[in-house]
Amino acid sequence: MKLSYKHTYLLGLTLAALSWSSCKKDGNPNNLPDVSPEAYAGKVDGFTSSDEVYPGNLVAYWTFDGNKTEKISGTAATSSANDSYADAGVKGQALNLNGGYVYYANTLNAFKTAALKSFTISTWVQILNNGSKKTMLFQLARPGNFNGSINFVLETNARAATVLDAITVHPTFTTSSGGTQDNLNTAVAPSPFLSPKIGADKWTNFVITFDAPSGVLQIWGDGVKIGTTAYQNRGANSFFAFEPSEIIIGGNYNVIPGKTVSTDVSFAPMTGKIDEIRVYNTALPDAHIKALYNLGLAKK
Repeated sequence: MKLSYKHTYLLGLTLAALSWSSCKKDGNPNNLPDVSPEAYAGKVDGFTSSDEVYPGNLVAYWTFDGNKTEKISGTAATSSANDSYADAGVKGQALNLNGGYVYYANTLNAFKTAALKSFTISTWVQILNNGSKKTMLFQLARPGNFNGSINFVLETNARAATVLDAITVHPTFTTSSGGTQDNLNTAVAPSPFLSPKIGADKWTNFVITFDAPSGVLQIWGDGVKIGTTAYQNRGANSFFAFEPSEIIIGGNYNVIPGKTVSTDVSFAPMTGKIDEIRVYNTALPDAHIKALYNLGLAKK
């Protein structure tokens, strides 16, 4: 049968429509639903707030908004020295320490042996190197012992205060036998030396993670993995949270009058600002650590 021009034209339009529909479907082979751009408005890495990052595994949290109370358990500080609150923190206020510390004598249930196997500790600081003394950002302390179950150490003693583009981060933890495992950001093949920038007026995000199943202890600075690969494998399930435990922010027992446990004088009470201390009972995935950093930059 001979087709008229009109029929040929309509047939062409139909085939073109079918072809366009087929191409459109091929561009979405899994038939995913349409996503409105408005659904992501105001979000950072898919989150509207740092509080949305692994909330079920967040076991301790300090905001320092006008008080030093740990928010999850409601635990107040036992004592502190040379501390005040500073405006313009990462979110709200921050804790300002001028050769100071904060001490918590109560054992948090979340830090008991059976509860804490893996961990992530994230915090923001404004700090300088000092050329003489180390700084303890956070210690899960063991009464009567110099080394705590977790020791989040900055080697501020290693460089002069004028050095703003390098700082050594040297976290350690204890094992069930009482030994110590560690990692740090140093140049050991195949890892180069990596460090975030620091400063008295620059907020720097430091994170340490330990994953019990793999035994990996890792360090992050401003969303970048900076720990030494050669030192990261510390042994599966090697971390041990001793009981009883206490918490010290900005120091260890040797900087607290009346609680000295050894002759070690390598640490000084912290001088600088600290904010947004978050402790998780899991090793956060890389993307979520980067999200915490980006959310902090956005003050979320």
